Amino acid sequence: MYRTHTCGELRLSDQGKKVTLAGWVQKSRKLGGMTFIDLRDRYGITQLVVDAAAPAELVETATSLGREFVIQVTGTVVERQSKNSKMPTGDIEVSIESINILNKSVTPPFTIEEESDGGEDIRAKYRYLDLRRPPLQRALALRHRLAQEVRTYLDGQGFMEIETPYLIKSTPEGARDFVVPSRMNPGQFYALPQSPQTFKQLLMVAGYDRYFQIVRCFRDEDLRADRQPEFTQIDCEMSFVEQEDVLNMFEGMMRSMFKNALGVDIPDPLPRMSWYDAMDYYGSDKPDVRFGMKIHEITDKVQGHGFSVFDSVEYVGAIAAPGCAGYTRKELDALTEWVKRPQVGAKGLVYIKCNEDGTFKSSVDKFYSPEELAGIASAVEAKAGDLVLVLCGPKRKTQTMLGVLRIEMGGRLGYRDPKVFAPLWIVDFPLLEWSEEDGRFYAMHHPFTAPKPEHEKWFYSDKKEDLERVCANAYDFVLNGTELGGGSIRIHNADMQSRMFEVLGIGKEEAEYKFGFIINAFKFGAPPHGGLAFGFDRVCALFGGQETIRDYIAFPKNNQGRDVMIDSPSLIDDTQLEELQIKTCVKE
Repeated sequence: MYRTHTCGELRLSDQGKKVTLAGWVQKSRKLGGMTFIDLRDRYGITQLVVDAAAPAELVETATSLGREFVIQVTGTVVERQSKNSKMPTGDIEVSIESINILNKSVTPPFTIEEESDGGEDIRAKYRYLDLRRPPLQRALALRHRLAQEVRTYLDGQGFMEIETPYLIKSTPEGARDFVVPSRMNPGQFYALPQSPQTFKQLLMVAGYDRYFQIVRCFRDEDLRADRQPEFTQIDCEMSFVEQEDVLNMFEGMMRSMFKNALGVDIPDPLPRMSWYDAMDYYGSDKPDVRFGMKIHEITDKVQGHGFSVFDSVEYVGAIAAPGCAGYTRKELDALTEWVKRPQVGAKGLVYIKCNEDGTFKSSVDKFYSPEELAGIASAVEAKAGDLVLVLCGPKRKTQTMLGVLRIEMGGRLGYRDPKVFAPLWIVDFPLLEWSEEDGRFYAMHHPFTAPKPEHEKWFYSDKKEDLERVCANAYDFVLNGTELGGGSIRIHNADMQSRMFEVLGIGKEEAEYKFGFIINAFKFGAPPHGGLAFGFDRVCALFGGQETIRDYIAFPKNNQGRDVMIDSPSLIDDTQLEELQIKTCVKE
């Protein structure tokens, strides 16, 4: 055996044992005539010591070791004279009797430490070295534990884990597909699945009433901290269920994951909020409810006072930032410029300072009396010392801008503690979104989402205003301002599915070409069914207290969708292109 114990295992109770360890040299140092070596594996670090009285060959080998050398050592566990309470193995060290160098290492391009001196690009290029660092080891260990919790819980609830294909038919509705040419079918292409949506519904038709899969999915879209071109979902589907059954089942799964992976209890039951309330009060369909600072509409309080900016718009809304009345003019000007950024999109910012002495100071106080400013502050639930921030414009757009401003202020005020968890369900989404640009409806979720039963009368109406009233039988699981999962009760009736395609402007021929297989399947006794999918990478990141998902994926891509470690994507040679009967045409 290369080792009898790991580098994180030995304790003072092991004193006197003869042990063999193997791992990487974290660092070595000489103190007087003694040589100390920190030996590391993914379980921890153990200090090794070579006494000055040791054989000369052993001392010479010990002093020759460089960082990241792979070695095997044999020795005896002894009590450390100078203990290190910050290390689990800090009460002991191993007095070395032999060292076997298994592999030498060149000097790594950055330090393999808790905090590395390597930048993001260089660490991505040498990802296999970055993965040796404790933060990434903890991240992947958490991912592993969460995956095991998912499987244990769902297996206990009677779910079967069933794999679905990676090479499927392209049905571009939403994000772009990644496509794969077929050598055996020249000129034709597979698509990589954006989700197993249609296959899990077909499994319900096939009678597998509780399915799940921890599955890779693919979307060709612009990237950011919480997006990757290939990502992992906890994909689930159930038959003979209503919305309440699905929410209870997967609320239980998340409760189990929080409890068993983090030791955290979340509310039972979880709070629920309609999509309309989420937009009205938080400006987001994934609200962060760890803190208040709700959005309040003040249109009726500010219009009709001669301020043309407010008088000419559909909606005026505001939030109250606690304790921020002391913002200087310079700070307010900077905040005004911040809301003008493209990521927010506001044209300007109006403020009202609620001073501690009970007076009010506003950027528009020439249009409003002190009593009127006090009324606005009261409507926004502002208190003495608070700062009221006001935006205006089209209703939903302005609410979204206020939502972004709310999150920014919450971060500045320290309200977004990653160790505090505030999960909830968002329900009652609109089924459809109208595009003025295209003059047609799009599905808010996907075209297989069922309308709420009580709204079917509007779903079959030809009136645009009726269709806009229809709520989807859909739900999202939201945690700390991030959508972790979403799903719906599905359409299981072929006639209703055809009606959905009709509303979305998908003709019969197009629907038959893209989705004929599932429309036909529904004719053979499809059961009522529904489910959801959780973004597993996002779950891992938030459970780990991070916003970026990259550290929770072993080999992620960068913001350009590249793996700089293996230099992918890359060109393929002419022989491969010829076999695929493909010619490339890259625009300069």
